[in-house]
Amino acid sequence: MNPRLRLAIQAARAENMPKDNIERAIKKAAGGDADTYEAIRYEGYAPGGVAVIAEALTDNRNRTGGAVRAVFTKYGGNLGATGSVAHMFAHVGEIAFPASVGSADAVLEAAIDAGADDVVSDAEGHVVTCAFESLGTVAGALEEKLGEPRTVKAIWKPNLSTQVDEENAQSILKMMAALEDDDDVQNVYANFDISEDVLKKLTAA
Repeated sequence: MNPRLRLAIQAARAENMPKDNIERAIKKAAGGDADTYEAIRYEGYAPGGVAVIAEALTDNRNRTGGAVRAVFTKYGGNLGATGSVAHMFAHVGEIAFPASVGSADAVLEAAIDAGADDVVSDAEGHVVTCAFESLGTVAGALEEKLGEPRTVKAIWKPNLSTQVDEENAQSILKMMAALEDDDDVQNVYANFDISEDVLKKLTAA
């Protein structure tokens, strides 16, 4: 009956977490002896006007907020208020399956029946997107038809991408890496687009 808990369990199962570990974590949280963690979303801008969203799970808001702000400042970005860039993204559900679950047509048919919005299939597998609010329902319906998904998660998908030059791209990539290295930060999203030429220069450097 708890959609956030159901989503967390589906994500844990997709990462092959043992059932005993999942049940133990639920009982610990229900017993009230777990640390109090809160989910916080940080939003701001990286160099070049690139919008960035960082999702964190923390037991110390001041520590995490200070660390995230320091990363934005170090790499020439600006941390804004919650909601300052979220309108540039769509909050959607993403369910990934290995290619072995079926053909692109079969997965598309299953996704439509389950109420999903889109499917992208390639040699690596199938990625289904749906409304964030229906992620648990769609994931459950797809699991019945296709088997256990590889991953089930909520993501921030950019509505528009911002092209960046070599100098800004270097700073943005370092900034993203620094945010992802923070133990409290769970996910980082940005709306930048780097051309193949610039990417080759950066990777060759």
